[in-house]
Amino acid sequence: MRTSLIVTIAGAFVLLPLLSGTSSGQNNDAFLGPSLNRNNRPKEIKPTPRLPDGRVNLATVPGEKGHWIRTRRELVVDANTANPLPTDLKVENIPFQPWAKALFEYRRTKDDRDSPHARCKPDAGPREIGTAYGFEMVEFPETQRVLIFDIGGPQTFRTIHMDGRPHPNGRDQSPSYLGHSIGWWERDTLVVDTVGFNERTWIDAEGLMHTDQYHQTERFTRTDFNTLKYEVTVDDPGAYTSKWTAGFLLRWTAGSELSEYICQGNNLNPDMTIGDDGTPLSRANGFTP
Repeated sequence: MRTSLIVTIAGAFVLLPLLSGTSSGQNNDAFLGPSLNRNNRPKEIKPTPRLPDGRVNLATVPGEKGHWIRTRRELVVDANTANPLPTDLKVENIPFQPWAKALFEYRRTKDDRDSPHARCKPDAGPREIGTAYGFEMVEFPETQRVLIFDIGGPQTFRTIHMDGRPHPNGRDQSPSYLGHSIGWWERDTLVVDTVGFNERTWIDAEGLMHTDQYHQTERFTRTDFNTLKYEVTVDDPGAYTSKWTAGFLLRWTAGSELSEYICQGNNLNPDMTIGDDGTPLSRANGFTP
């Protein structure tokens, strides 16, 4: 019998449509439904669910519904970050190369204006995981693959090869938005190793950059029923002077399901595409989710 592991890390949201009949599209956290209200967060701490073979279940349990939702969108923190954790990496501690720091600071002053995500482009790992509208992760044991279906983006998917294969080398590796991912389990943690990125994505929503040398290692750990710990190690000698690791928590929203999301439909963010000539930004929403 085919056994599918479905991990839905997504934002259940209620979109207030501008026109009747329009599809769900780019919008912001103000449009997310009441399931995200902190007062509705589950108070009971239940143990991490497991599959019959004893492995951690990152998805729903039989007979129930639910998905994961971010607790914040920033990968690294500063004085203005809401809900910081004691283990968070601060912006001033990122080992930037000078050009990378200057570009990051420039992007932050432009308030997402240049964000590839705002133009419905696929995202690298942390930006993909931290989007307001999330994704589905489906495991196919027979083919030894995990597919990540991007919900809050351009309807793309990322393949994680779980069969022990190495990354391709040389001409066999074609740079792409999502890169080439391989994965394995380390006890209760799913580890995903990715290389082969192009330079057209941001690492996170704040504008952290990478080059085509970017090597990304993600770790997914379900610490209890309602909590998923996400960590990523950034190894990119083209943009940083050393490796660094950061992450955030996601929480479980019981009873919720994914909604259809069409990034290109009702996309309010193209109005952000202006020059540096001092013309006021024409904005329909506060920020890109």
